[in-house]
Amino acid sequence: MNRKALTAGLVALVSLVALEYMAVAVAMPVVAAELGGMELYGLAFSGAMAAGVVGTVLGGRWADLRGPSAPLWTGVAGFSGGLLLAGLATSMEMLIAGRLVQGFGGALVNVALYVVVARVYPEELHPRVFSLFATAWVVPSMVGPAIVGVVLHTLGWRWVFLLVPILTLIAVLMLLRGLAGRPVKGGRSAPAPGLMAKVAWGAVTAAGAALMQYGSGGRFVLLIAGFAMLAVALPRLLPKGTLRAVRGLPAVVGLRGLTAGAFFAAEVMVPLMLIEHRGLSPLVAGLALTGGGVSWSFASWLQGREVWSRRTNLWLGSATIALGILLMGGLAFAVVPVALAYPAWIVTGFGMGLVYPTLSVLTLELSAPGEEGVNSSALQVGEAVFSVVAVAVTAALFTAAGSGYWAVFATALVITLVGVAIAPRAVVSSARGVPAGEKVAAV
Repeated sequence: MNRKALTAGLVALVSLVALEYMAVAVAMPVVAAELGGMELYGLAFSGAMAAGVVGTVLGGRWADLRGPSAPLWTGVAGFSGGLLLAGLATSMEMLIAGRLVQGFGGALVNVALYVVVARVYPEELHPRVFSLFATAWVVPSMVGPAIVGVVLHTLGWRWVFLLVPILTLIAVLMLLRGLAGRPVKGGRSAPAPGLMAKVAWGAVTAAGAALMQYGSGGRFVLLIAGFAMLAVALPRLLPKGTLRAVRGLPAVVGLRGLTAGAFFAAEVMVPLMLIEHRGLSPLVAGLALTGGGVSWSFASWLQGREVWSRRTNLWLGSATIALGILLMGGLAFAVVPVALAYPAWIVTGFGMGLVYPTLSVLTLELSAPGEEGVNSSALQVGEAVFSVVAVAVTAALFTAAGSGYWAVFATALVITLVGVAIAPRAVVSSARGVPAGEKVAAV
């Protein structure tokens, strides 16, 4: 059985989902201008995010019940079909419909991949697999904008959507070969209780997150309404005790959300601050993010080789993220040299590369057999929603403070420091009795 083909197929699929996520952000201004739907611009993003939350909740339960094969292939079909619909769109409404299908399918894929890793790869190889997944997400952010720019100027915006389904066929062929004979079908003998209720709460969570997105521009009533909806719905989708960072899986899910929220809230402001506040060109400002992507990939590689224990990865990574955000926040003040932006974001990216895949490994390690899907779903839902909340709140503070970059980075720093405090709670003995804080030799 060819594990190399399977790994190549999984990494290729992750890369394509990540590439399309980034490509849509680059291409959407051109798309909206041609289709004449600028008033629906935000819905193209928030709609896909909402569908993704529902898909993540459903996909986790589905994978545990029937195995990851069915949600994986359904997700691939939805992801590709949504892209085709968007690429052939003759109106903004049709494009948004495609984005909904794409977001739902991509979410099914992301959850199913975690369960594939749990079922197919031995536990000692999980760090390496998740380091590859992390790199597959980061690399498109570095090379993707240039590729998308070429496609936009030579083939047109439709091919930004239409090329990916063609490339997906290659990943599918590798996956079919790699999954042959693998234990990716079958699961629990009885359906998980409360599935439809979970999906319904997922929909409420998605709606609350979307309201917070819309409210972050100064519509504070929507911001508060969205937060209230999340306060009611989100805890029902996460492990009990997540919001209190109870030791074990709840702390893992909580730390992932805090880390992602702080990072993305800061990252969206980095180019704006460097260009508008410190006078750099878009190209020179973008190099700071590129440096962070490179260090993220390098740290993920170190994590995969288990250079340090998981406990060290979490506290060192969390502390490094805090340091990087602190340094970058200093650039809000004119007396701080602008050159500090590059080492600051390299440091931040390095911390993310240590923390992010380590938490993925711990999620599977702390999951009982048959619960890998629902726990992976919780990890991804928590990450997505915490990120939306962090970005929305910091954007509102930025507006209220009158382009207050310092307010954004100060808030992101506080969030990160909370993560530093709870990081030790994420490392406990696994379900198999292996100390999760110790290194395990790879084979």
